[in-house]
Amino acid sequence: MIRVVVVDDHEIVRKGLTAYLQTDDAIDVVGEASSGNEGVELIRETKPDVVLMDLIMEDGTGIDATQKIMATNPSCRIIILTSYYDDEQVFPALEAGAFSYLLKTSSATEITDAIKKAAAGETVIEPKVAGKMMSSFRSVEKKRHDELTERELEVLLCIGNGMTNQEISEKLFIGIKTVKTHVSNILSKLEVHDRTQAAVYVHRNHLSGN
Repeated sequence: MIRVVVVDDHEIVRKGLTAYLQTDDAIDVVGEASSGNEGVELIRETKPDVVLMDLIMEDGTGIDATQKIMATNPSCRIIILTSYYDDEQVFPALEAGAFSYLLKTSSATEITDAIKKAAAGETVIEPKVAGKMMSSFRSVEKKRHDELTERELEVLLCIGNGMTNQEISEKLFIGIKTVKTHVSNILSKLEVHDRTQAAVYVHRNHLSGN
């Protein structure tokens, strides 16, 4: 049985969600809250598996509540359920620790499925929100490789072609130690952990060179 708490300041929405969720034998709604702060206290007492969290509420926003809940109960899966998907709401909510992000235009079945997936460790992101995340991700990545020097970019392209340090040294007529220094700088600037991730970065960003 998945233990769920519903946090929303609109009583009709809150009661409607609760009534529908209770018809599913796999879900047990263990409490409701009408504000972020009330939700934090309720969740501390009931220790649910999943929380449906509104964002814009009086007496504690969903973002603040999410952050507080994650600090004390990191295993709790918080699903943001809101009408808002602007940058000022999406990214702070995810950074606060939200597990999934849905819009209130979602069907009752979609919400139920998201709860079950969250309990199983699977994230669900509203397509409009996912689009924003990808756009932001691409923008950040572009800035990362723009920080490389001309030589570092040459070395990165060689890594993308699967070349070893020795092969890069011979191709660019530079010493092995210099290659290693460039590789270290590249990994740091791109914020990746190893050559494999650097190579993936090259192909994902369609970088090319001969």
